[in-house]
Amino acid sequence: MNDTPRAPNHRRPGRPDGKAPRKAGGSRPAQTPGLAVRRAAVDAIDAVLDKGRPLEEALDRLTRDLDERDRSLARMIAATSLRRLGSLRALLRGMVERGLPEKARRVETLLVVGAAQILLTEVPDHAAVATSVALAGEDPASAGFKGLVNAVLRRVAREGKDALPEGPDQPGWMVEGWREAYGPQEGAAISKALAHEAGLDLTAHTDAAVWAQTLGGRLLPTGTIRLVDAGNVTALPGFAEGAWWVQDAAAALPARLLHPAPGMTIADLCAAPGGKTAQLAAAGGEVTAVDRSGQRLKRLKQNLDRLGLSAAIVEADAASFAGGPFDAVLIDAPCSATGTIRRHPDVAWSKRPEDVAALAGLQARILARGAELVRPGGMLVYSTCSLEPEEGERQVEALLAARPDFRREPIGPGECGIPAEWINAAGELRTLPTHLPDADPRQAGLDGFFAARLRRA
Repeated sequence: MNDTPRAPNHRRPGRPDGKAPRKAGGSRPAQTPGLAVRRAAVDAIDAVLDKGRPLEEALDRLTRDLDERDRSLARMIAATSLRRLGSLRALLRGMVERGLPEKARRVETLLVVGAAQILLTEVPDHAAVATSVALAGEDPASAGFKGLVNAVLRRVAREGKDALPEGPDQPGWMVEGWREAYGPQEGAAISKALAHEAGLDLTAHTDAAVWAQTLGGRLLPTGTIRLVDAGNVTALPGFAEGAWWVQDAAAALPARLLHPAPGMTIADLCAAPGGKTAQLAAAGGEVTAVDRSGQRLKRLKQNLDRLGLSAAIVEADAASFAGGPFDAVLIDAPCSATGTIRRHPDVAWSKRPEDVAALAGLQARILARGAELVRPGGMLVYSTCSLEPEEGERQVEALLAARPDFRREPIGPGECGIPAEWINAAGELRTLPTHLPDADPRQAGLDGFFAARLRRA
């Protein structure tokens, strides 16, 4: 790029007098405070966008040498950048008229991270600019763009939050799919809702109302406790004692739809990390928790131990698991997880349309196997944390067409605290991020979830 814009007539970041940072050894700038945090955030975003890695996995690896405060800051910066990536890219495209060459992909990430800090966080503007410019200088492929990074981010800071356009903040194929599935207005509202960070939802072992008061939270109609600004979860009252566990309000509903009772034999397929297993076991169910990942099952076991609960744990592929018959089978199937983007903004950018089709095939196999495990007269609940009908409604339609011995057992309004608007015409659960409206976005919404309850003849 030969027409790199010159920096506006502002003070340079780095020193109160506006001069450039002092040189160390005459050649390299002094280490900019907070650089390691921003480097981790930028590298984590690149891991998501370039390699499709989960954000948490990338951050765990990249922040090992940081203290807890810096790890939290890196996570906040990366998650905020990904949550508003569509809007941030649109803003920056308008400020870099000729665009960036392919070799400068990291420059775009640096600009996104810098702009996100300036517009969407409490990070001081000068820190966002200085660290982005310093990071550009570290890489030979981006060092020539330091002036561009400086100029663009100073312009972002000067023009302020009004410069950020309204979404969509997710890929076009996702947003168009939601508009087709739920209508243009609702599809756009879903996209907007997903651009807000979610609060923290908890499921209490018992006495949810008491724990909501103790934790300073809000008790939702479904029995979930919702917190805002919870801080360190492990330091909250009740964590060490196993009084509650983290679980989105929508994710807590499929297990409740089984109405588990003492002595009821239940298979929880694709069980890890164990929130639904905990619900079933806490109700007295004799639970068999099945998952193909031994590592994830270790985490499930740790969670159950903390909660003082137990289940039979089986490492097996849910699509071929042999057992039962069971009074009930719960399938929370592997899916695209597009309903969880508020909590996991990387999902919007690590998934592709072909992933939905591949996952739909796996879901069909697991659902068919789960149906075989249900005893006559028993119940099957199938669920996914996806907004895509291919992974929800259409899976159930296909199973019912193939298995006339199953029928829907519709969910009634008010059952498990579920309002009528969360129930579709077929009597299935369909929650959306736009549900539970509230003036405070952190108090509003829940994951996009689908669940259907079926009875075997």
